[in-house]
Formats: sequence, C-alpha cells, structure tokens
Amino acid sequence: MTSAAPEHITTSRELLAKAQESLDQDDLLQASEKGWGAAAHMVNGVAEKRGWPHSGHRELYQIVNRLTQEASDPQLRSLFSIASSLHANFYELWMPREMVEEDLRRVRELLARLEEL
Repeated sequence: MTSAAPEHITTSRELLAKAQESLDQDDLLQASEKGWGAAAHMVNGVAEKRGWPHSGHRELYQIVNRLTQEASDPQLRSLFSIASSLHANFYELWMPREMVEEDLRRVRELLARLEEL
C-alpha cells in the first residue's frame, strides 16, 4: 500500500504559496482558507506517515495534541490554533489584512516544525 503522505505535504506547500498570492492580491478570504488548508494537509501528511487516522477536524486536533506531547513542543498546539482562526475567517471575514498576514507567517512556522517530525 502506498502512502499519501507526500501528496499531502506537496499540497500543503502549494496551498501556502497560493495563500501568499491571494494575500498579495488582497483576497483575504482565499488567503485565509488556503492558509488553513496548508496546515491541515501538513498535519494529514504527518499522520499518514505514522499510520494515524486523519479523516476530520476532530482527528486533526487530536493529532496536533499528540504531536505536541510527543515532541514536547507546546507551540505546535498554539500555531495550529492560529491556522484554525484562518479557517474561521474564511466564513466570517472579520480579520484585518495585518492579522491574516501575521497568521500566514505563523502557519509557515507550523509547517516547518511539522516537517521536522
């Protein structure tokens, strides 16, 4: 059986690049959702590598919590919560541009930490 982990990781990187493009075009809605998607796909990739289930939001949070404990890195939990706020912003569009920009920077940090695991 072939792992989908590389696909999730590639998709994560692509979404992060598209999030930046959307931000550059002042499309905060798409920048937000693509930032969230980048985080979610990277978590899915890590879970896939480990053979962990990852079929919904609840499991994403459980995975991040487990990785936080495993790596003794509480920043993983905080950074993932920031990514989740981008997901909420997709539906509500309440964040100013500066916050979306900062949150995308933090998503980059999350992806880098997750790729090291």
